[in-house]
Amino acid sequence: MITDLAGIDFSADAFEVARQLIGVTLLVHGVGGRIVEAEAYDMSDAAAHSFNGPTPRNFSMFGPPGYSYVYRSHGLHWCLNFVCREPGHGAGVLIRALEPVAGLELMRERRGMEDERLLCAGPGRLCQALGVTRAHNNLPLAAPPFRLVAPDRALPVEVLAGPRIGISKAVELPWRFGLAGSRFLSKPMR
Repeated sequence: MITDLAGIDFSADAFEVARQLIGVTLLVHGVGGRIVEAEAYDMSDAAAHSFNGPTPRNFSMFGPPGYSYVYRSHGLHWCLNFVCREPGHGAGVLIRALEPVAGLELMRERRGMEDERLLCAGPGRLCQALGVTRAHNNLPLAAPPFRLVAPDRALPVEVLAGPRIGISKAVELPWRFGLAGSRFLSKPMR
């Protein structure tokens, strides 16, 4: 089991992993960009899919750290998460937004739009742009089609924290993390 990938220890708590993922480059089949927004979820918080235990939909969240968890939101959009903590715990990080850097033409074609800022601003848009579907569920992040590249640590990464968005439970937790000053966030940080 690989838990350290791109300098991230995926066996750590989800909120620590989410913060550390800001600035990491995510590629799926060579298409992707710099992670600028992520949200942490843990089985102890009521907003997590894992809160009520394993189901056929969320079983991946209870698997080994450093794997993917892909689910469909509201029956419309795929969402990509990275599993954290130890197997059986049920924690993950939702990848909310990327700054597109690789495969922009393919992203534009998949999304049917030109606006670079909106290609990957939001978890559903991000998955559409990267071509992520349920077929990408429960796969190791350390192997193709995924590739995570550590940021250049010479470039400063200022991470902001705030409440998660698009949920109705556990909204008080400051487990949404974003790259300060990024124009690629799904919504501005409060």
